[in-house]
Amino acid sequence: MEWFREERNPWGQEILIGLSWDLTWAAVVLGALLIVAHALLYYWRWRRAGAKTISETLLKQLPEKILRHSVASRLFHWLMAVSVLILLFTAFLPIWGIKFAWVTPHWIAGVALTAAIIFHIIHASFWKGLRLMWISREDLSDGWLAIKQILGSDAAPGKPGKNPLENKLFHHAVSIATLATIITGVIMMAKVDTPWWNRNPYILADDTWGVIYVAHDAGSIALIALIMTHLYFAARPEKRWLTLAMLRGWISRERYLEHYDQGHWPVRANTEGESSAFAAKQSEGAAQRAKPS
Repeated sequence: MEWFREERNPWGQEILIGLSWDLTWAAVVLGALLIVAHALLYYWRWRRAGAKTISETLLKQLPEKILRHSVASRLFHWLMAVSVLILLFTAFLPIWGIKFAWVTPHWIAGVALTAAIIFHIIHASFWKGLRLMWISREDLSDGWLAIKQILGSDAAPGKPGKNPLENKLFHHAVSIATLATIITGVIMMAKVDTPWWNRNPYILADDTWGVIYVAHDAGSIALIALIMTHLYFAARPEKRWLTLAMLRGWISRERYLEHYDQGHWPVRANTEGESSAFAAKQSEGAAQRAKPS
């Protein structure tokens, strides 16, 4: 298997034109291995995990529906999902032998994805807060406990906040791959006729174009494995409530208390003032986080 594609320019020089398309199958295999590994771990370690006890007192003090994703977040997610799928299909189907006029829908989807990402960066920076996706020492500690639990230890990680470590890691991996494709794709649009300019493939040297192609291909190929695993988790029965939350925006209070720590992700109680039990639970979580490690 070759790693790169090369060709000769009109002067007979070997120039880099991108990653080998054999690596797309490597990404498919990697995604499949991750899916199989998780399915086996679930069957081996987690399938028989019992339901967690939920305090009726806390349950009654919470609203029946707890907002997890705002309308803006959901619109961004689904616009990004559609744009990325169009980009991948229009990029890889011709490579796999399905011929059609792919250039125009490809760059239009790229423009839509770029606009969505710019909106998301602004929205996350000024309204949601970037700290929500920072990886803390506590996240890493719980992640290590989770690994030890998989290996047979009785140690169990604590409940996470709104965004568990695995969500943050996946978000960062997708962000890197997506930004790589967007930044390089915007530069590559210089080679495409659009309503705003005529193509000019000579603005950069051949060697520079080669580096841009490799970065663009690397981000695109990485997205194949990432999307495969994302679709797998979205379809799993025990994760389906998270998928529904991305459609309707909310989760039930039972799911909230079962899966999240109230101190890490506080939700306003259903009464005018928070119940003493709910406030005590939040204080307990804050005190535990304040303890020196």
